[in-house]
Amino acid sequence: MTESGAQKSTIVRAESDRRVARRRAARRRRAALQLAVVRARLGLLQRIAPRRAAQHALDLWATPPDGAGRRRDDRPAPGTLGSVTTDGGSHLVVETWSPPSGPVPAEVLVTGAPTAVAPSSGSTPGGTVADLGAVYLVHGWGGWRGQLGAFVEPLRAAGYRVVAFDALSHGDSGPGRFGPRRSTVPEMAESLAAVVRVHGEPTAVVAHSLGTATTTLAVRDGLEVGRLVLVAAITDPLGELERFADALRLAAPTRALLRALILDVAGRPLSDLDVLDTVRSHPLPPALVVHDRADKEVPFEVGAALAAAWPEGELLATDGLGHHRLLRDPTVVRTVVDYLAPVGVRAAGVGDA
Repeated sequence: MTESGAQKSTIVRAESDRRVARRRAARRRRAALQLAVVRARLGLLQRIAPRRAAQHALDLWATPPDGAGRRRDDRPAPGTLGSVTTDGGSHLVVETWSPPSGPVPAEVLVTGAPTAVAPSSGSTPGGTVADLGAVYLVHGWGGWRGQLGAFVEPLRAAGYRVVAFDALSHGDSGPGRFGPRRSTVPEMAESLAAVVRVHGEPTAVVAHSLGTATTTLAVRDGLEVGRLVLVAAITDPLGELERFADALRLAAPTRALLRALILDVAGRPLSDLDVLDTVRSHPLPPALVVHDRADKEVPFEVGAALAAAWPEGELLATDGLGHHRLLRDPTVVRTVVDYLAPVGVRAAGVGDA
């Protein structure tokens, strides 16, 4: 590249960086303005109608966030779409991918490039693909199934059937019992259980963020699974409640009313939602905990403590991937697939470059 060309390239990159910085600054200003409006409304309600203030806070608490990062689509190619109806009559969107029918290049396990062989639920004794059962992909709060798409092709190549779904009031699924854009941790756990009843017992579950807590709750409630992978895990969903209340400047009486409303909505003891309580009181399958030291949403110490407390728990610590990028990092994906692979398959070389 000529000096002039290099200068132009540098100028273009600098301008692109400035545009990104301006967009981020604009989003921060909008968020600050929205928070100020909410605080003012709640401040007034707390003085004249505390119960209405608590109900309004509950609506905010039960509303999943949105944003481009949470709608990122890393699926290599569309799978087979279907739906599952919950006991309450709500509809969940489910997407599945079958394992390929023939040998798969080893690089697919690293890059996630779509395989060229036809999907099949069978196995080829002379090849590298075996039928190893189903791996479920579970998104977090405000997420959707496409966020975990980078795992699809490597898991298929290793011989797994992959099942991904959108929890109620998330992604393409319909609303749950609390209406559009409203959900709870128990309802998300029930979404997983409903999909499993139709698509079969999981060999493993790969879950992200709040999805790790909802998956653990499903296991507490009797979901049988061989192994878990908990990425950017949240261990105490209600521990976030105090930070939420602080951000909204809720007074003590309003906080007490809000907690009572959450207990009523959950329909079960709130201690059930505490992942570490489940670790202490229930039998659990082996788990790999993946957490980044630079995670700004859930501190690294949370994941490290979970791995230490979990029976047969292992920790994969990463650097510089934050809360979301580790879902598509090739090293993380490869390590997860290797962790799930049976010993015999590992010995045969699946997952090796």
